[in-house]
Amino acid sequence: MAWLLPRRCCLKVCSQTTRGPFLSSIVRAWSSGPLTAYMPEAVSFPGSRNHQGLYRMSVEQVDTFWGTLGRNRLTWISPFHSVQDCNLEQGRVAWFLGGQLNVAVNCLDRHVHRAPNKVALIWEKDEPGKEVQITYRELLELTCRLGNTLKRQGVKKGDRVTIYMPPCPLAVASMLACARIGAIHMLVFAGFSAEALADRIQDAQSETVITVNQGLRGGRVTELKQTVDQAVKWCPKVKRVLVSMRTEQKVPMSDLDVPLDEEIMKEDVCCEPVAMDSEDLLFLLYTSGSTGKPKGLVHSQAGYLLYAALTHKYVFDYHDGDVFGCVADIGWITGHSYVVYGPLCNGGTTVLFESTPLYPDPGRYWETVERLQINQFYGAPTAIRLLLRYGDKWVKKYDRSSLKILGSVGEPINTEAWEWYFNVVGEARCPVVDTWWQTETGGICISPRPSDPGDEIRPGLAMRPFFGISPCLLDDKNQHAAVAESAVIGYPHNIKGEGVYVFLVLKKGIYISRETLTADLQELISKKIAKYAAPEYVQITSRLPKTRSGKIMRRVLKKIVENKAHQLGDLTTLEDYEAVQKIIEEHKCLLQGEQGQ
Repeated sequence: MAWLLPRRCCLKVCSQTTRGPFLSSIVRAWSSGPLTAYMPEAVSFPGSRNHQGLYRMSVEQVDTFWGTLGRNRLTWISPFHSVQDCNLEQGRVAWFLGGQLNVAVNCLDRHVHRAPNKVALIWEKDEPGKEVQITYRELLELTCRLGNTLKRQGVKKGDRVTIYMPPCPLAVASMLACARIGAIHMLVFAGFSAEALADRIQDAQSETVITVNQGLRGGRVTELKQTVDQAVKWCPKVKRVLVSMRTEQKVPMSDLDVPLDEEIMKEDVCCEPVAMDSEDLLFLLYTSGSTGKPKGLVHSQAGYLLYAALTHKYVFDYHDGDVFGCVADIGWITGHSYVVYGPLCNGGTTVLFESTPLYPDPGRYWETVERLQINQFYGAPTAIRLLLRYGDKWVKKYDRSSLKILGSVGEPINTEAWEWYFNVVGEARCPVVDTWWQTETGGICISPRPSDPGDEIRPGLAMRPFFGISPCLLDDKNQHAAVAESAVIGYPHNIKGEGVYVFLVLKKGIYISRETLTADLQELISKKIAKYAAPEYVQITSRLPKTRSGKIMRRVLKKIVENKAHQLGDLTTLEDYEAVQKIIEEHKCLLQGEQGQ
């Protein structure tokens, strides 16, 4: 990437940025010390003496709590006149009405005024030991250059800009440049196919795509520009494709293509930020849909940014000087909130991880922790379970004394993986925060921390709602003691109109026949609900089809139950295709067995 060339001399300065001394979780307990040190705004909350008091304030005196934090934690161009206007029953959710701000200013400019040479990003490239550090001043200059480039290319406020890039500083700058000029960014995971990319470009009505010539992941080269070329053939509304060079490999350039590295260097390092209303759209992100087609959801400016920043700080006990290591791809919501917006809004140092947990060997995560002195590590249970198979030696080979907090995201973490994560990786001294949230929420909703000092953490449980969150159980149905996971699907029934088909995954070590389990469930549901609600079919399987973020893909199961396995639709977000094939075969066997009887 050409924009890196003139700043190589800055790397020595960046590497000398000081960081606070390491303090173990025993010394630096959660929420310890005066409440105002934990949350300075607490001085405005009379009667709040501890974390629980702050939580009650956040859900009972909403305007006071969130209004105070909104004014203090964000920089406003125009102040808001109302904290919120929300009614979920009417589908109305609006925060900080009347306020105007710019997200890029909150993530960059205000920190540059205080500490221009502080490291904002550490790009952990696919090549081990080749990290690049980017200061806040450098990231602001790159963002402004790119913002000016986009404007010169005709991008304006409200336009949708597609970003199809691996985790790299230019991808972050692309997000922030869109925010700066008022455009709406739409990231697409750089592992998606041309068809999946085209679907998203079309649905978003995007006219601009930003990409790189090639991607590197796990030592393998992916032809990203080639994928974009194929995708835009199906997207006649695309007017321009901005192409940066991640590798030295030249790629064919068409009339649509713009050599981004060259154009960036022609632009000024100042770009006037656009004043955005609090509820203007910040970004569009596609998640797995229930109709066979991914659905786009949006997050707006102020409310999203404040919540991302607060959850980043308080769930992970982030302090100035820490190095935050979230290894999620920026193409997912986790990357948006906890690689980019949360850490940068807090003026933190955040790691951009481009590689995989197994490249060049199963010690990659822990070697990175040692080399970059990562303090908070946030990863997926899938990766933790994968690394557990390789034993303890790859972990213990590296010094992990910098770690203070371990986080889990994307799906439930089983007890075995949790205990290995806590005892081996964290040396039984780092709290494990198992976080529950969704793409739709934009930030962590339930987690063991924050809490009052000394509150217990139980393996595999998210446990406590974050500020402002009041959990509510909407579907109170009993779950069989032998069942680990379930999915209930409706299907056309000749007599009832709709029948019930249940998929079950049994708990580890549980052995029970399908016939026995079916009879138990039918009896239980008939007694607790009604006979008509009892399932006609119960299929026991080893795995349910899930997205990479851990959501059960029920619409895939519905197609299988309806014997339409040839119409499964878009499967680009599917984590394990083999699980689907196995369920299809099991379904056929179940039907044949029923017919035989």
